Amino acid sequence: MDMTGLDDAEQAMVDTVARWVDVEVRPRVREMEQAGDYPEAFIDQMKQMGMFGLAITDPMVATAVSGRCFARISEEVARGWMSLSGAFGGHSVVSSLLCRFGTDEQRERYLPLMATGKMRATMALTEPDGGSDLQSIRTVARRTTRDGVDGYVINGSKTWITNARRAGVVALLCVTDPTAEPRHRGISILLVEKVPGFTVSRALPKLGYKGVESCELAFDDCFVPASALLGGDEGRGFAQMMDGLEIGRIQVSGRAIGVARAAFDDALRYAQDRHAFGKPIWQHQSVGNMLAQMATDIVAAQQLNYLAAERYDAGMRADLEAGMAKLFSSEMAARVTLDAVRIHGGHGYSTEFDVERYYRDAPLMIVGEGTNEIQRNVIVRQLVERSR
Repeated sequence: MDMTGLDDAEQAMVDTVARWVDVEVRPRVREMEQAGDYPEAFIDQMKQMGMFGLAITDPMVATAVSGRCFARISEEVARGWMSLSGAFGGHSVVSSLLCRFGTDEQRERYLPLMATGKMRATMALTEPDGGSDLQSIRTVARRTTRDGVDGYVINGSKTWITNARRAGVVALLCVTDPTAEPRHRGISILLVEKVPGFTVSRALPKLGYKGVESCELAFDDCFVPASALLGGDEGRGFAQMMDGLEIGRIQVSGRAIGVARAAFDDALRYAQDRHAFGKPIWQHQSVGNMLAQMATDIVAAQQLNYLAAERYDAGMRADLEAGMAKLFSSEMAARVTLDAVRIHGGHGYSTEFDVERYYRDAPLMIVGEGTNEIQRNVIVRQLVERSR
């Protein structure tokens, strides 16, 4: 049942992606994931379907869909392979940042290329010692002049950066004024391309989320021109990124829902095919109750995410709703994928079945895009602020 109220054109897009997932992705993903292959062919198909332009609202390009459609497409892609949804997740956040805050020059430089996926983007927030405390970042960009060009020299490091090797531009959260009080007023975003002093080092080993890379970045006297400053004004980067993360958290919620849907679909099918004690196992109350709860939780998560997307579409502040959606959906996905393993019994622990992959992929959404502990802090602050 469609609960998003999409128009016919957007529903057709979602249906197209769902068919692609069923026909192209699901039959191949297990082999590719276990081999650690990069999904180049899938990425090319995603470019052709316009997935890298889903968040670009700028009139010059205007390839965006509604937030509700974006959430549904994110679900469908993750239902096939969660890693693929990560391939356009951070890219979409950077697209949103450029549309909302970029200068005319920045939008003209990046958005046409990003809309087609010819140039891919990612964001660089997390640092080795910082985690979710973005105000404690230590990567510093010092204003200077080099060879007659006004700009910034960057020093520092980032970690857990998705698509780092393949991104043509990185939205780097960094400190441009170490003396600012409060500290967030000294934080800016620089749009950094692959220039000398910028190194993508090792790809981090991971429990799940295979296929796409998550890397460490190093900046060693890396120089970028002043025109790389997002929006042209220093000290606005923290607030800009918080706005950009609204669509990011809607997408992460969609990822979690997609993984949970895949796990539920496999578990429901298995529970009908598998017999024990003379009847299908879904007829045993312990299994039937699990399936009922799984389905209920998935629908509840969808409704939370669609609510956040509706507010986002209406131009309203959606950090509370996006935080709630991300929190609930990710915790739900962890429960549902574990229950899918339980329903499969010993087969659920085998790499010959997909449920073990869902179970490994689900925890990423709990710790990614701001840990759920941070989400709860965001939620309660917004509850208090809105009650005044």
